[in-house]
Amino acid sequence: MKGVAGRQTRGIPKGARLDCIDNTGAKIVEVVEVPKYHGTHRRYPSAGIGDLLIVSVKKGSPDMRKQLVHAVIVRQRRPFRRSDGTMVQFEDNAVVITTEKGETKGSDIKGPVAREAAERWPRIAATASMIV
Repeated sequence: MKGVAGRQTRGIPKGARLDCIDNTGAKIVEVVEVPKYHGTHRRYPSAGIGDLLIVSVKKGSPDMRKQLVHAVIVRQRRPFRRSDGTMVQFEDNAVVITTEKGETKGSDIKGPVAREAAERWPRIAATASMIV
């Protein structure tokens, strides 16, 4: 079994606050929108590892605050299953700020990055120091 999983456990709903783990100046971001999410009536949009989000910067440097930016989820607390059967869970929820094409805006990523996000976004894989 190779490639990106077809269906990922979605553990981060719209409105969740996440840590930003790159060096762009943002510290805490809030999920505003999950593009390409097709849910059910009255169900909150949610996202999982490797998904692209539109987020609002809540804490960080003054020039980054109150901006809408794109970000990719690289860690989530909610356990998810890999194709080999192992369950993976991280200590926190974290994102990396990117462009809408997936190019990382920062030059450094702190902490581990899930393999699923690294396989889907090559620029994140190149910037990450540790892939789990």
